[in-house]
Amino acid sequence: MTAFLLDMDGVLYRGDRVIDGAREFMAAIADRPHAFLTNNSSLPPERFQARLHRLGLLPAPAAPLITSALATAEHLQRTHPGFRYFAVGGEGLHAALNAVGEPSDEDADYVIIGEGDGLDYATLTRGGNMLIRGSRLVVTNPDSNVDDGSRVLPGGGALVAPFEVMSGQQALVIGKPEPALYEAGMRALGSTPKNTIMVGDRPDTDIAGAARLGMRTLLVRTGRFGPDAAYPNDLPPPSWDVNDLRDWSLPAA
Repeated sequence: MTAFLLDMDGVLYRGDRVIDGAREFMAAIADRPHAFLTNNSSLPPERFQARLHRLGLLPAPAAPLITSALATAEHLQRTHPGFRYFAVGGEGLHAALNAVGEPSDEDADYVIIGEGDGLDYATLTRGGNMLIRGSRLVVTNPDSNVDDGSRVLPGGGALVAPFEVMSGQQALVIGKPEPALYEAGMRALGSTPKNTIMVGDRPDTDIAGAARLGMRTLLVRTGRFGPDAAYPNDLPPPSWDVNDLRDWSLPAA
């Protein structure tokens, strides 16, 4: 059966506004395996699920919802069990890491950066010095900015930049378009790239990363990449390219 990995912001909603066709689409795939993926690491999954419930976008029992913070914690747990970390970012990042690792302000294995409050002169100094002494730099996602509905906020790529400049390290990236977040979603569903469709609104992250893994991809132009934007020539083209979810027909199971 076809499984779906779904980006949320720009695909299902923008801020607190449901995008046209989103509720109908979610009802149509309610009996298909599906999971939600987000590069946003600032909030815990329950906060995103609460928004989906409030907007009427969860007609089925709650599907897996995996943030780049959870994917980061899972990746580090699998590759370095018992790791020590110094994190700069929101509550979602700290909660995910604290469940599997040990925080450290002096001798961390990893300095991990994500969206949210916390970056200031003191945290840059502390984290930068640990990196110079040998800690590894990790960022939850490479996004330069995040659309918050009414305003644009700095993304993981913007927030990790000072640490890269100070330390001379290039961060290990976990979120889209790198494989770890997609792979976490497929593990949660028991699916493979061959039978999974990624639904997203960003060619450079959602679509490019999924296509490189061999997934079919559905680009919806309801986010910041609008109907009139020219698709980048240097990126893998989507399997389907539609203005919104109403323009797409669900394939046979």
